[in-house]
Amino acid sequence: MSRPLTMPLVLLALASLVAMMLSVGVGSVSVAPGDVVAVILGEGSNLQQTLVLELRLPRTLSAFATGGLLAVAGALMQVLLRNPLADPYVLGLSGGAAVGALFAMLAGLGGLMISGSAFAGALLATLMVFGLAHGTGSWTPSRLLLTGVVVAAGWGAVITLMLAISPAQRLPGMLYWLMGDVSYARTPWPALAFLVLVCLLVVPLGRSLNVLARGPMQAAALGVAVRPLEWTIYILASLLTATAVTMAGSIGFVGLVVPHMLRLVLGNDQRLILPACALAGGTLLVLADTLARVVIAPEQLPVGVITALLGVPTFLYLLYRSR
Repeated sequence: MSRPLTMPLVLLALASLVAMMLSVGVGSVSVAPGDVVAVILGEGSNLQQTLVLELRLPRTLSAFATGGLLAVAGALMQVLLRNPLADPYVLGLSGGAAVGALFAMLAGLGGLMISGSAFAGALLATLMVFGLAHGTGSWTPSRLLLTGVVVAAGWGAVITLMLAISPAQRLPGMLYWLMGDVSYARTPWPALAFLVLVCLLVVPLGRSLNVLARGPMQAAALGVAVRPLEWTIYILASLLTATAVTMAGSIGFVGLVVPHMLRLVLGNDQRLILPACALAGGTLLVLADTLARVVIAPEQLPVGVITALLGVPTFLYLLYRSR
């Protein structure tokens, strides 16, 4: 990768480190940056080690992984649909994951079973949207988008029904999960490894993605295998979204706003945009989760509330500029 492409990534990586240091250090008990480094190196008091290694660092890394997964999924979906305002949640993937997770909660299951049910629901939603959009012929971006909107509305109706018939004692946990929360996320390492793997897979496809963004006919004329590439994009974006929703619930606007803003600043080269989305999306969600922890401390807000409060006005501003 050339130097003009690597410099923004270096700056974003430094911003990510600063955001994670801030997230780990801020809380009811503050930990200085030097003490955070000392704990990571195996030093520091027992209290600091417990705070950093067992409580804050796993949550911070989970937030970073979730934000990166959502942003990369959004960037891929915007290339696939050739619409800068596209978002993986528009296609109903989060709705399917939410139905799976809420069903597990209603059944009295916990922990790993809720995560597994959410992942299964997201994959079921992927198969439904893809199958219904394909129909008896080939699918088009507009057909895929419209099918996703309809399926998402259907999932929303099912979620409302499940909440209406749920026992009162289970409602708080279900509602909190629907709003998005990383406080109960388990080990972040599988999601981080998956994020790195997907970036390594899609960056070499950057040139083909750049051509595909101009239209399928032009891409085919230049020798790009359009249909296999579109299948690859859709499957990867679906898996990224399913993994993110499984970890932290329904968190919106990250996959929409981050790729769009990066394109305004960095251009439209997918070789740069995709890894930049992983870093910027992770940084954004880390900062949002930090704000969610401290804004009404000692109480905590769901991070999905913060991303919505930030994302709605940002989206409206971007929509206004794109008139």
